[in-house]
Amino acid sequence: MDNKIITAALAAGFLASASVAFAETIKVGYMTTLSGGAGIIGKQMKNAVELAMEHKGGKLGGMDAEVIFVDDQRKPDVAKQLANKLIKSEKVDVIGGIIWSNLMMAIHKQVTRADTLLISSNAGPSPLAGSNCHKNFVSMSWQNDQTPEAMGKYMNSAGVKSVYAMAPNYQAGKDMIEGFKRFYKGEIVSEVYTKLGQTDFQAELSVLRAAKPAATFIFQPGGMGVNFVKQWNQAGMDNVSKLYTVFSVDGISLPALKDTALGTISTQTWSPDLDNAINNRFVADYKSKFGGYPSFYAAQAYDTILAIDHAVAKSGSKDTAKMRAVLAAGDIPTTRGSLQMNSNQFPIQNFYLREVVKDTDGVVTSKIIDTVFENHGDAYAQDCKF
Repeated sequence: MDNKIITAALAAGFLASASVAFAETIKVGYMTTLSGGAGIIGKQMKNAVELAMEHKGGKLGGMDAEVIFVDDQRKPDVAKQLANKLIKSEKVDVIGGIIWSNLMMAIHKQVTRADTLLISSNAGPSPLAGSNCHKNFVSMSWQNDQTPEAMGKYMNSAGVKSVYAMAPNYQAGKDMIEGFKRFYKGEIVSEVYTKLGQTDFQAELSVLRAAKPAATFIFQPGGMGVNFVKQWNQAGMDNVSKLYTVFSVDGISLPALKDTALGTISTQTWSPDLDNAINNRFVADYKSKFGGYPSFYAAQAYDTILAIDHAVAKSGSKDTAKMRAVLAAGDIPTTRGSLQMNSNQFPIQNFYLREVVKDTDGVVTSKIIDTVFENHGDAYAQDCKF
């Protein structure tokens, strides 16, 4: 066989192998809450994932892609069963999503030890940022303590003398109040933990009215926030205490709260008015497609898909170690700008002070009024040893 025939044969072999590689499909299992009262959150996340896949032409990093949505029903045992199915039956390459910290704690070991990449779109429990961190876990949101740390810092600098703190009794609730206290140095009048999923806060409001704190700090996500703020207003609590929130008055609750939420102050890493090309496109297309502003849950879900796309494109692979290495290096394109990562694979990012306002069309939304932290890392990274 002459050299030309050998070269042609080698070239044909190379093209055939390249064609097989290109035909690979990356499978993503996306777990969120799609039923019950918390389903409103999961629906926004699912919408955002589907929008991201539409923007990416159905591919991730140039590979054909399949996203499998599963409903965890906000139950740890269901989440564990679904994670097992995604790993063993569906053989997914990545599991993303997860709203609730107790569910993330429930599935973390089985997913990461199966050498499957686990990317959080929301939950950021403190143990997974510190001593129980794992190389196969990446956060595309924040560590739970950080957002209330920003609120604690702001309220401290604003001279707020006393605070009544309230959060649901689970991992994220405990992290939120711990983070708040890390930067707030005034008096904590009371530290109250309510039931996860609670809808009636009249008893707590009665106790709060008697305590008369200068301010009240709450973490009551999703429907809990809607109910709390409505009952707060119905009870005329603004005459008793000033309300400050994290993850309680946002794109999920604002369509229900509307004008009653105007002027409410919160802290967050994202806002619909963040002015960059990715966020502008995301917000405009989400509003056009789904008829309302996206929440930060939606933005973080969208960013999760962008992160997977970035990891596959830059590594040229769906191999867990290779994708993980790309994400750990940072410079991930997101709705928040180019996202940098800490040594524990949680983001280092800005935290903004936001106020609820009306936009030019009279729709209630939030806008950034200040930056509380720039390039803020979490308090647990020093305890993370891969």
